[in-house]
Amino acid sequence: MEAVTDLTLREIGLATSKVLGRSVDVTNDTHIGRDLAVDSLALMNIIMELEDAFDISIPLDRLASVETAGDLASLIKDLRNRA
Repeated sequence: MEAVTDLTLREIGLATSKVLGRSVDVTNDTHIGRDLAVDSLALMNIIMELEDAFDISIPLDRLASVETAGDLASLIKDLRNRA
């Protein structure tokens, strides 16, 4: 289970780096808004990258509770398990 989270975090880092145009280091505790300086537009682009990477659809209402990369990884894992 830990490996899945690590892979998911790595994918979140890759998507974030691609959207922001700079290298980012992402851990479970990385706060998306504060630590990565991601605004709402960048976040939507990151979400679209992740939806493509994992072949899932992330409902916008579920993003309200996402603050950290770990939260996002958990959400992705949950959505993948339901697919």
